[in-house]
Amino acid sequence: MQNQQLQNEPSITVSEDQLLKVQGLKTYFKLAKGNVAKAVDDVSFSINKSETVALVGESGSGKSITSLSIMRLIPNPPGEIVEGSIELEGKNLLSLSEDEMSKIRGNKIGMIFQEPMTSLDPVFTIGNQLIESLMKHQKMKKKEAWTKGIELLKIVGIGSAEKVMKEYPHQLSGGMRQRVMIAIAMSNNPKLLIADEPTTALDVTVQAQILNLMLEMKVKFGTSILLITHDMGVVAETADRVLVMYGGQIVEEAPVKELFLDTKHPYTIALLKTIPNLEMELERLESIPGSVPPAHLFPKGCRFAERCQHVMSKCKEQNPNLVEIDPYHKVRCHLYDQEGRGMM
Repeated sequence: MQNQQLQNEPSITVSEDQLLKVQGLKTYFKLAKGNVAKAVDDVSFSINKSETVALVGESGSGKSITSLSIMRLIPNPPGEIVEGSIELEGKNLLSLSEDEMSKIRGNKIGMIFQEPMTSLDPVFTIGNQLIESLMKHQKMKKKEAWTKGIELLKIVGIGSAEKVMKEYPHQLSGGMRQRVMIAIAMSNNPKLLIADEPTTALDVTVQAQILNLMLEMKVKFGTSILLITHDMGVVAETADRVLVMYGGQIVEEAPVKELFLDTKHPYTIALLKTIPNLEMELERLESIPGSVPPAHLFPKGCRFAERCQHVMSKCKEQNPNLVEIDPYHKVRCHLYDQEGRGMM
């Protein structure tokens, strides 16, 4: 059913009008006994203006650390961005001072974190937290910011906005808190919205509402979205382009239609098999055997080799490069290098 829907959609043409460009990003964490966790290891990608890019993969793949690196919120120590560049509208964010970067956060880049209950301060009202960003970045007076805050809550579908402005986070449901987080993230019309698992722990009806709301905000404000998720169903419904991440690296990149209809990397294929299919009767859902290796114990070769059904001796010795095999379609797998292309 999902593939049928994708076949009816127009092909995605990737614009050269880049908003964000991440190049050779390496974010490492120093551990005890001299160990180093390579949480993000040579990651490169771009996001175009008004584009939704999904960053997908299992827990431990490096998705959230990638987003925190873009925001420059990596705790140091033990973490550090050791190499690479992150350019927003041509400006390298890694070269900015902390004061300069604080003007970017919440202004040009907004972020929705995984769990709104831990992201919202429990001792301040929703109104106080919402107007803080407006007063800081738009230099509004408190009364003006309060009026704007009420307007933002109404835009994200909160009917009793005046009442909610005076309430505390614990007085709201999970869906309401997530709507508040979207209102805060969108309060300054950011160029880029980073949504890190924005529908985690929400029921399916609220999930759909939140995703639709984000896409409405994208249309209304022309915002680009980096959507971090492990849910391939969400990807099919919302993304223009997909980055599949495993073991701190991008292993496949493609427009969403092509990724679902012409999947290349064995890991992506395995992820898609875990999606429930309403047209098939199964006793149990598919799963991927094993788990993502810890970031300080990545193997010498391909990081998916121990879980891959197509593993070759070469895979255990050499980590493949990310290569373009079709226009806009890249894959990191020895099955598609010059020696192994077409073997699968």
